[in-house]
Amino acid sequence: MNKNMNKNDGTNNKRVLENTLERLYAVKRKTPWSIFVLLLLLYFIANFTVSNSAGSSTNINIMGYPIPLYTFAGVFSSLSNICILLITMYFDKIGFITSLFLLTIQIPVIISSIIFRKNLTSLPGIFGNLLAVVAVILIYLNNKKIKDYNKKLRDQALMDILTGLPNRFANLELLTELIKREIPFAAVSVDINGFKSINETMGYDIGNKTLIEIADRWKKIADENLSGTLDFVVRHGGDEFALVIRDFNSEDDIVKTIRMYEEALKNHLTITEYEFYVSASFGYALYPDDADDIDSVFLYADMAMQEVKHNNSSNHIMKFTKDLKKEERTLEIEGKLREAIENDTLFFNLQPQYDMNHKLRGFEALARMKDEDGKYISPVEFIHIAEKVGLIDKLDSIVYKKSASFIGNMIKRTGTDIMLSINVSVRHLMKSDFSDEIKTLLDSSGIPPRLLEIEITESIMIDSMDKAMNSIKEIKDMGVQIAIDDFGTGYSSLSYLNNFPATLLKIDKSFIDKMNMGDKSKQYVAAIISLGHIMGFNVISEGVEESDQIETLREIGCDYIQGYIWGKPLPQEEAEKLIMSTYKID
Repeated sequence: MNKNMNKNDGTNNKRVLENTLERLYAVKRKTPWSIFVLLLLLYFIANFTVSNSAGSSTNINIMGYPIPLYTFAGVFSSLSNICILLITMYFDKIGFITSLFLLTIQIPVIISSIIFRKNLTSLPGIFGNLLAVVAVILIYLNNKKIKDYNKKLRDQALMDILTGLPNRFANLELLTELIKREIPFAAVSVDINGFKSINETMGYDIGNKTLIEIADRWKKIADENLSGTLDFVVRHGGDEFALVIRDFNSEDDIVKTIRMYEEALKNHLTITEYEFYVSASFGYALYPDDADDIDSVFLYADMAMQEVKHNNSSNHIMKFTKDLKKEERTLEIEGKLREAIENDTLFFNLQPQYDMNHKLRGFEALARMKDEDGKYISPVEFIHIAEKVGLIDKLDSIVYKKSASFIGNMIKRTGTDIMLSINVSVRHLMKSDFSDEIKTLLDSSGIPPRLLEIEITESIMIDSMDKAMNSIKEIKDMGVQIAIDDFGTGYSSLSYLNNFPATLLKIDKSFIDKMNMGDKSKQYVAAIISLGHIMGFNVISEGVEESDQIETLREIGCDYIQGYIWGKPLPQEEAEKLIMSTYKID
């Protein structure tokens, strides 16, 4: 199909879209036409019976009693009227016209029967028919009123009230139809750049008028077929729009069409004497080339659009590529993480820490999460994403409360000194109310401050030390212990280290793994332990998995170890058993 043919078919194609939406307005008929035929058949049978029984003098013997046949005429007359009323009620205009026609032609038949056949028993039938005519008209008018009201409700359900554009539901129905008919299309996700600042600085009224003006410009392009492709413009909500583009010959046609919508915003928008210059970001994906279902094709389009916004370049249009799919997993985990936080389904494991004589020191609390199928999601994965999307402080707080409540209860039950170590991110530590959060945690859990240890990553000393020091000192003044986590992986100034109010250094697993591979590696770990002792810190090595590593660490003076060889991360129930067995408590 060439471009001229595309333009010639524009009207027909637009009609296809309009018919698809019009189909959404129609009430789906639940009553099959076979019922219509059956009711008509019953009606004619009942009328035939009435005609033949009304003037009959025959008696029917029922249970020994002779009953005149003409007495059944009223029964079958009522049955025929019931059929008429049901036809009117369930078959709209066709049922109304059919019923009215049948009732109208029946009146002169009854009158002629009375006049010519002297059948006065048919006289009540005239009034019954007139009553049926009134009932049919009332039923039809009432159904029409209800139908009109339902159509108004459907209009509101399909259209965005603010802009008059089709809404998300209309878009979903249209795409379902296109996919059902296997018609290729491009799904375009659109976001207005910087729109939030318009709302915040000028108010929501100006913001709404801006959206209306944008919608009017884009609607004109689609309605007048100015792009040469068949376009469907949708407002999903807020400043989020979508385009569905059809009848293109190549991706160049798609980009050309999107460019036209982008250009429509180049001229300033004048809103109540204010002038605005706005732009939009466009990401698109193709059906069926990129995805074969609605959710995926728009997810991919949205991923491309988000990448445009992230790049912040002059090019505001991007096509989805497989390279962007790595973001899909991030979005998926972020969604699961938000759901877990909202539903309070995050939980914790406790990894035991021991001194060199295998005496239990305490536990490090580790965040854990499962998906909806009960499968574990790697903490390496979801903690990184929590940090990336700004949810790490909420995640931390949940783990703090749950693990502290458990350890606090165990301390009360056993009367023993069990240390709880919890990790804190730089973002969380920088919150102005972090020290208040720790104080509340101590009060609610009943853990003595000396048995709570806050693990702070060494990287905080590089560029956040001065900002974090006030919070760290406040925590230290409460009597809480401070540990430097992953020591040796970053760069720590000795002057900072000397002034840092820590009580424990944690040697990173990467050094323990290599410790027995050469004398140099062993001496490096020995130097860290020696440095820690000089600074007045105890030292714990994490990631200990081999018995020869334990012997080496004991030889070079390490104070504590943490690792799979003496204890994997344990669920709450197993940690409780370990505590009770360690201190021989029933």
